Amino acid sequence: MANVEKTLVLVKPDGVKKHICGEVISRFERKGLILHSVKMIQVPEELAKKHYAEHAGKVFFNDLISFITSGPVLAMVIEGENAVAAVRQINGATDPIKAVPGSIRGDFATSIDENVVHASDAPETAAREIALWFPELN
Repeated sequence: MANVEKTLVLVKPDGVKKHICGEVISRFERKGLILHSVKMIQVPEELAKKHYAEHAGKVFFNDLISFITSGPVLAMVIEGENAVAAVRQINGATDPIKAVPGSIRGDFATSIDENVVHASDAPETAAREIALWFPELN
């Protein structure tokens, strides 16, 4: 039985500014994943704080909020077999210096602070994040 999952992917403001949204989507589609839902959004501070709630109180929390709200974000729900792991593999390591060439971060990111994309790290996280970013799907 196939393990079909949904996961949240964000092309962060630096990725949108680099004009690589189409490239990011095509990498997921070439892997056989399905673009279930998509929208361009200027992230309100309230949504950013809910999204990054597990980092509240950490020294870098305010920088996360400032960055994700600094410009438009392309939010997507990606669906497919083992979508969470597949998307994370395509994205590459969070630190672009450790991301392999051919991954999104390996090809387009230059710093851990501005690393082009976000993806849910587990099916449970994906469910929570999709509900935050796409409440209309609930």
